[in-house]
Amino acid sequence: MDRVDALVIGAGVVGLATARALAQAGRETLVAEAESAIGQGVSSRNSEVIHAGLYYTPGSLKARLCVRGKALLYALCASHGVDHRRCGKLVVAQDDAEVAALRRLQDRAVANGVPVEWLDAAAAQALEPVLRCQAALSSPTTGIVDSHGLMLALLGDLERAGGMVALASRVEGAVLGADGRDHVVRFADGSELAAGIVVNAAALHACALARRFEGLDPALVPREHFAKGSYYTLAGRAPFSRLIYPAPADAWLGVHLTLDLGGQAKFGPDLQWLDVDAPEAIDYRVDPARAAGFYAEVRRYWPDLPDDALAPSYSGVRPKIHGPDATAPDFRIDGPAAHGVPGLVNLFGIESPGLTSALAIGEQVAAMVAGESQG
Repeated sequence: MDRVDALVIGAGVVGLATARALAQAGRETLVAEAESAIGQGVSSRNSEVIHAGLYYTPGSLKARLCVRGKALLYALCASHGVDHRRCGKLVVAQDDAEVAALRRLQDRAVANGVPVEWLDAAAAQALEPVLRCQAALSSPTTGIVDSHGLMLALLGDLERAGGMVALASRVEGAVLGADGRDHVVRFADGSELAAGIVVNAAALHACALARRFEGLDPALVPREHFAKGSYYTLAGRAPFSRLIYPAPADAWLGVHLTLDLGGQAKFGPDLQWLDVDAPEAIDYRVDPARAAGFYAEVRRYWPDLPDDALAPSYSGVRPKIHGPDATAPDFRIDGPAAHGVPGLVNLFGIESPGLTSALAIGEQVAAMVAGESQG
């Protein structure tokens, strides 16, 4: 049976960043990707925003890895020529309750070491004249990135470090080795591969896949939930130069305005909890009937949004590990300390800010397994 030092399951941005970190640490690393190209899942269906780290509980994985990942990401974009722009963001409040929420967000940003500036309505409108708000929080380190270009850069680094990606290679399960023995990973075509380290970065499939790991207590695998977010694009050029977000509510950041690197504006995502049991059952079509809700939400901060200016664009689905009535939990990076299996790392609930955090997640996973002796 063939063997590698490390097998990463999933060639999205987090899987590639993790594989890159392992390969650069000197491990023979293979990425197994079920699709015929990299980044075809969650990584291709997001806002492409580089998050500053405003929203997350101080000290949490999301807070620490977002702030660290942001710094690593900007550095990689600069060194590798990945298209990006540090355009900044305004988080806006429309009433007294939202102003209070914005003040709490300001306190959280300061606790996380993220620079922000409080703006009254006049100061915000001096920056974005068509904006309506009672107050705004400016986040100058928020940006946008070409996510596909980023993944190609990660792939290039991985390959230069001796790693590789195996496309159209769906992992079905694994028999986990005990006492430091190799794990045996089973593929859909019947083949098997031994690996000292296995990293489950399968995003929407991560929980279901972990339940097919023989030797892992199923009680340690969270139940997955799928939350769809649809996006609409704006006809014509946007009258904004920064990203515009409404004041947040729990893990949902509201229907926000983001810009792509060509200046095209898109709005979204909205939030639609799906009643499906598996990613294969997800319908990614954008329902045109949801447009009414978009117009209402966007006109709270851009009242002059013209009629018939929004067109259905695309949707994404977040790999959540909580339901609609629960508070959003932290990322789960479950290594041996969590489950007792040497050389195994499960990545659960890696949704936003997963793209921003990807390099820091890879760094943490590499550090997590660095002290382990692999058979």
